[in-house]
Amino acid sequence: MSFLLNCPICGSREVTDFGYGGEVVVRPEARPGERELNAYNYFRANTDGVQREWWWHRAGCRTWFQAERNTSTNEVLWTAVPEITDETQAPESPVQQARQAGGEDLR
Repeated sequence: MSFLLNCPICGSREVTDFGYGGEVVVRPEARPGERELNAYNYFRANTDGVQREWWWHRAGCRTWFQAERNTSTNEVLWTAVPEITDETQAPESPVQQARQAGGEDLR
């Protein structure tokens, strides 16, 4: 697997410069039940298509950021350092905004 990933701070680099942090998931409410906590910790959608993910620029600025990547083609559609004000909400990417506005399906 080799593709370019755009660090929001340093610019485009080989994916080998980065560490994969997993899918972006919504954190459970305070004091979740055992089933909800297990689902949060262990189960992922593993989507075939566009997926929001956490990445870490380990060989550069060491910044954590989010990317939307097509898992079938490894095409990276969007990257940004999130500005999260509410811990349970991730920011919407331009891809999500286009979908909500009736834009094209990117899968």
